[in-house]
Amino acid sequence: MNAHDGMYIDGAWRAAVGPDTIAVLNPADEQVIAQVPAGSAEDVDAAVRAARAALPGWAATPPAERAARLAALRDVLAARKDEIAETVTAELGSPLPFSQKVHAASPIAVCGSYAELAASFPFEEKVGNSTVYQEPIGVVAAITPWNYPLHQVVAKVAPALAAGCTVVLKPAEDTPLTAQLFAEAVHEAGVPAGVFNLVTGLGPVAGQALAEHDAVDMVSFTGSTAVGRSIAATAGAGLKKVALELGGKSANVILPSADLGRAVAVGVANVMANSGQTCSAWTRMLVHEDRYEEAVELAAQAAAKYGDRIGPLVNAKQQARVRGYIEKGVAEGARLVAGGPEAPADKGFRVAPTVFADVTCEMTIAQEEIFGPVLSVLKYRDEDDAVRIANGTVYGLAGAVWAADEAEAAAFARRLDTGQVDINGGRFNPLAPFGGYKHSGVGRELGAHGLAEFLQTKSLQF
Repeated sequence: MNAHDGMYIDGAWRAAVGPDTIAVLNPADEQVIAQVPAGSAEDVDAAVRAARAALPGWAATPPAERAARLAALRDVLAARKDEIAETVTAELGSPLPFSQKVHAASPIAVCGSYAELAASFPFEEKVGNSTVYQEPIGVVAAITPWNYPLHQVVAKVAPALAAGCTVVLKPAEDTPLTAQLFAEAVHEAGVPAGVFNLVTGLGPVAGQALAEHDAVDMVSFTGSTAVGRSIAATAGAGLKKVALELGGKSANVILPSADLGRAVAVGVANVMANSGQTCSAWTRMLVHEDRYEEAVELAAQAAAKYGDRIGPLVNAKQQARVRGYIEKGVAEGARLVAGGPEAPADKGFRVAPTVFADVTCEMTIAQEEIFGPVLSVLKYRDEDDAVRIANGTVYGLAGAVWAADEAEAAAFARRLDTGQVDINGGRFNPLAPFGGYKHSGVGRELGAHGLAEFLQTKSLQF
């Protein structure tokens, strides 16, 4: 697997300041596939300075021209979609069909959506005797996770560039090769030097330096709630704007009138996608007490089909973490109906698709984000009880509601304290705002709402 031995700064690949490197592993066989530089505070400073120097020119670039660069970037990504999928599979362990369908295709669609929005967004409007301008917030530090390595990069970088901001990207250390491929695509698309910069490195070093840097105006971070709090505190000291997309413990509420078989099947598939490494996964399935045992049996049967269809977790630490949660569930009295804590015999950081029944709200597995292929099935008495259970965590990122009548499902969904709810398996919409309530984050990504995060407002009165 080819990898750059430097950082992409000011339109060129340049050597890192220090000699330290990060080993990139293939989670499926635990073999080292590449080495990338571990960026220092000096590397971050060089990247931020390049972004700051490029900001006036890019901010003054007409939106139509920014849109053209994003359209070119979309086309480059589309031309390299097979390479993207193969790279994600190599460093994340995602099965190739899933990498092709989701990890490669989704970022292309999102990038295309921002090419269109950059050309049509109302950056200027008349309000009474005022003219109101939406202007770029400045230099953006984008710190992205490993679970959807290209999607999360594009969901931050594309709207920032559409807004007229310049960017320094610090990708997760587990998946830096996808970020390097993205930097190549940015260069090929003709984005001016300094507008986009890439520094690979560790969070406590490169990420911290970015969040602290005086010349950074905004930090956009996706990751755990704990790290999000730390970044918000660091950025807050400099009065930087923050956008945080954090954890989730989403509820999949199956109302009594729903098609139980379909709701359970889709719900299990949602949890198992990307080996459960999805912040918006519906990891709590809520079923009425009258149909509870039927749902548990259906969920166990569905999970058993995923044993050889999902990939490994990203690394040994994540594998140990998920297995620890499964052991905790058993110890706290949940009934294991599929999977378990034992690691499969083959190589790789694998965890068996797991389903728990008899889960109560007080249990750890019902409250904390596990980030693995683990589903908890909970019982409710009536709709008020279901609302109480669904809203009974510190998170509020996503969710699902199923009912025979869409209006019934939508009315229930309005009672949920969460940022996004799928009704009867509603399809993912790259133009809809994505983000959470409570400890699931601050701000929104995707669509016009995602673009607005990177803007600040100025009004002129006449």
